[in-house]
Amino acid sequence: MTKRHITYLACTTVLLGGLAGTTPASAAHRLHVVRPGESIQKAVDAARSGDTVLVMGGTYHESVTVRTPGLTLRGMGRNTMIRPAQKGATASTRCLEGGDGICVVGAKDKPLTDVTVADLSVGGFARTGLWSTGTDRLTVRRVTADGNGQWGIAEEHSTRGVFRENTARRNGDAGLFLANSVTAEQGAADTGGTVLARNHLADNRIGITVRRLRDLTVTRNEVTGNCAGVFVVGDENEPRAGALTISGNRVERNNKYCAKTARLPALQGSGIVLTGTERTLVTRNTVTGHSGTSPLSGGIVLFKSFVGARSEQNRITGNHVEDNSPADLVDQEAAKSGNAFDGNACRVSRPAGLC
Repeated sequence: MTKRHITYLACTTVLLGGLAGTTPASAAHRLHVVRPGESIQKAVDAARSGDTVLVMGGTYHESVTVRTPGLTLRGMGRNTMIRPAQKGATASTRCLEGGDGICVVGAKDKPLTDVTVADLSVGGFARTGLWSTGTDRLTVRRVTADGNGQWGIAEEHSTRGVFRENTARRNGDAGLFLANSVTAEQGAADTGGTVLARNHLADNRIGITVRRLRDLTVTRNEVTGNCAGVFVVGDENEPRAGALTISGNRVERNNKYCAKTARLPALQGSGIVLTGTERTLVTRNTVTGHSGTSPLSGGIVLFKSFVGARSEQNRITGNHVEDNSPADLVDQEAAKSGNAFDGNACRVSRPAGLC
C-alpha cells in the first residue's frame, strides 16, 4: 500500500488515557487520510481498532464494509459523498449481497462493537445507504442518506445504537429502519437502550420504522413530507414489541401518497402509528397537518396489526395533535385493550372522547 493511498500523519500516534511519554506504543491510534481518487475500503482494511479513517471532501464511487471494532469512519460533512461504483470501475462494488453503500457487519453471537460513522453523505444505492447488522454501541451521526432504493439508514440484530443528527430523504422505504431481523419471524428483541434523536426525515415512504423491538427511544426528530411519519410495528410473536418511548418529536404534514405493498395498504396522512405494540409511551410530540383515507391515516393512530395482534396498555399523553384527518387521535382497538389517552391537546378523535 502506497503513501498516496493512506497517509499516516505525524500526529497519528494519538495516545488515549495518558501522555505520549507514559502510554505504551500499543495504545497508539492512527489516522488514515483518504483523498479523492483513493480507496476508502483500502484504508478501512488497513485500520485497527481505535483508528480513524478520515475521508476528505469529494465523490467516491464504491461500497465500504467495516468489520473492525472501535473504528471511526468520518468524512468532512456532506462534501464527502459515497456513491455507487461506475461501470467498469475497479473500486469495490459489493457491500454484503450488493446494493448497499456502507455496511457495518458483526455477528449475532459476537457483535461488532464501538464503530462510529459520521459526517458524510451516502446515496443512490439500489438497497440501503448505510446498513448495519450484529453491532453493539454503533454510532451514526450527521450522515446524509439520500435517494437510496430501499432504506436510508438501517439496522438489525443490534444493541445500544445511537443515531443522532442524521438526514434521510427520498429513500424508497424508511429513512431510518430498525428491526430485530429483516428476514426471520421471531419475537421482539431488546435493544438495550438504542436512541434515535434529532434526525431529519423527509420525502421517504416512512420517516422512521421501528419493527419488533423493545427498550428504544425515538426523541426530538423532525419528520415531514413522508407518506407516514413514525411507524412502530409488532405482531403476534413473543416477546411483544413495545416498552418504547416516542417523545418530543415534530411530525408534520406526512401527506405524500404511497401505493399499497404486500405488507401494507396505501399510505397517506399518517403521523405516529402503533400497530401490535404494548406499553409504549407517546408523549410531548407535535403531530399536525395530516390528511388521508388510508386505514392508517390520522394524527396518532393505534391500529390492530394485520395479523391480528392487538395494541395494548400504551399511553398517549401530553401531545399537541391538531388539524389531522380523519381524526387527531384514532384508537381502533377494543375498549378492554388498556390504552390510555390523557392530557392531549386535540379536537377530534375516533372514537369520540379521547381528546
